[in-house]
Amino acid sequence: MQFTVYLLLLGVILIFQSTVLETVAIAGVKPDLVMLLVVLNGFLLGAREGAFLGFAGGILEDLFAGSYIGLNALSKMAAGYLAGAAGERLFRENIPIATIVTFFTSLAGLAVNYLLLLCLDIYVSPLHAFFRVALPCSAYTALLAPFVFWRIFRHIQVRSRDL
Repeated sequence: MQFTVYLLLLGVILIFQSTVLETVAIAGVKPDLVMLLVVLNGFLLGAREGAFLGFAGGILEDLFAGSYIGLNALSKMAAGYLAGAAGERLFRENIPIATIVTFFTSLAGLAVNYLLLLCLDIYVSPLHAFFRVALPCSAYTALLAPFVFWRIFRHIQVRSRDL
């Protein structure tokens, strides 16, 4: 049941991200809401949950975009796993820590995406990839983390009470 709720939420996020967020893009960079959901969920629930949701969200994003199936799945899975590993060692209820973890794990996920593109013989200048894509996208995504964090945190608290 919980997995279907997350799949529906990911689907809505993908539609929102590809339509509405195009209007708030700054210099062509927009926040990655799928990465935000994956990272915060992994941070709060653990590495296994983060990696699983990251893979599912990445596959949905790949199927939605229609190119290089598995590329986003692997990068978001890595980001979700790293966020879960960080959440096991850090204080989970702290919003600044969640924001910093969102920034760095999003940056790591985009680095994995870049490395996978290199494995596919698709060359993108490392300076362009880091300064024009990865760094602004990670910062933009991390800026949204404080607004989304408490909703996910409350949802997890309610879900744990129902168990």
